[in-house]
Amino acid sequence: MPSVAELRTHKDESFTSDLEEIAREGARRMLAEPLEAEVADYIARHQERDENGRAQVVRNGKARPRKVTLGSGTLEVRAPRVDDRREAEDGSRQRFRSQILAPYMRRSPKVAEVLAILYLRGLSTGDFKEGLAALLGDDASGLSPTEITRLTAAWQADYEAFQKRDLSDRDYVYVWADGVHSRIRLEEDRLCALLMIGVRTDGTKELIAIEDGYRESTESWATLPRGLKRRGMRAPVLAVGDGALGFWKALRDVWPETREQRCWVHRIANVLDKLPKRLHAKAKAALHEIMRAETRKAAKQAIKRFETDYGAKYPKAIASLRLRQRVTKGAGSRRKGLLMAFKLLLMAQERWRRLNGSHLVPLVHAGVGSPTGSGLRAEVPLETHWALS
Repeated sequence: MPSVAELRTHKDESFTSDLEEIAREGARRMLAEPLEAEVADYIARHQERDENGRAQVVRNGKARPRKVTLGSGTLEVRAPRVDDRREAEDGSRQRFRSQILAPYMRRSPKVAEVLAILYLRGLSTGDFKEGLAALLGDDASGLSPTEITRLTAAWQADYEAFQKRDLSDRDYVYVWADGVHSRIRLEEDRLCALLMIGVRTDGTKELIAIEDGYRESTESWATLPRGLKRRGMRAPVLAVGDGALGFWKALRDVWPETREQRCWVHRIANVLDKLPKRLHAKAKAALHEIMRAETRKAAKQAIKRFETDYGAKYPKAIASLRLRQRVTKGAGSRRKGLLMAFKLLLMAQERWRRLNGSHLVPLVHAGVGSPTGSGLRAEVPLETHWALS
């Protein structure tokens, strides 16, 4: 006769199994409903009939079952099919393509994002299947070593196309530049990913460049703006960066007319590092007062108050506030590390918001007022630096 402990264990395992199945069934239904609605909407929008009065666009049963790996696990899906008999302009048949579940999709974009993060964290390609099976199911598709290798090869092609794209069709009002250091496994050299993010005239942010550099020297930075200029990029109105002198010299050589502004994200972090944690909240508020000052005079007055409050006991914090800052520290191969960082940035870019006061950006681009003056002060929320450091 089984013991109480054995019965309890069996009950817990059964409950867990039932709970997982309930979750998967719920996810299947949640996916099936919008797929059906998408097909119904397509048919409703295309009600053409032939000369015999027969509908040209009709339902055509369901496709073969296929397994799709999502963030919530692996589901078996049967997508509804459409028979579209209409003729396209080139003489071929029209085809219905789902915007929710693309043809041959086996893995959601979110899972691909997780794969890049895990690779950067040190998980080898051979361990993906075993490591993610507990979360996504034993039959998770697209996680074999071969699939991971194929995925990184596709990222390589994407990166090469990104590095060659034409930039003559866009203008950047602001650019942020930074070097993010990490120690990629399998090689002793440290990767320094040189990043540049831009703000277009409508206030949207986008990744401009990410390249490999051994350090934030002038030699490492020099090729990046030169390459961008060769591909048609015009001088931005304002560049924002930390105290890495290499970037500023490279910038002045390529775009001497670009205005310069030091990054307050780095400055504030360095100052707070010199203060005890109990003072961080108050000190950070005081530093924000300096950063957001509407005039140079107001900023100097705020700096004086900060020196009065913290200078006597914490002179290193005052020195850090006024002097140049050091580069940030951080943790495959250098090439693969760069590819993973590139893909993570592109994924993060889809969630970047516009600048506050984006309606003022065209005025800065047109030369109305100062990019760092009253009412047109530049933001410095370097969102990507944080995802990678």
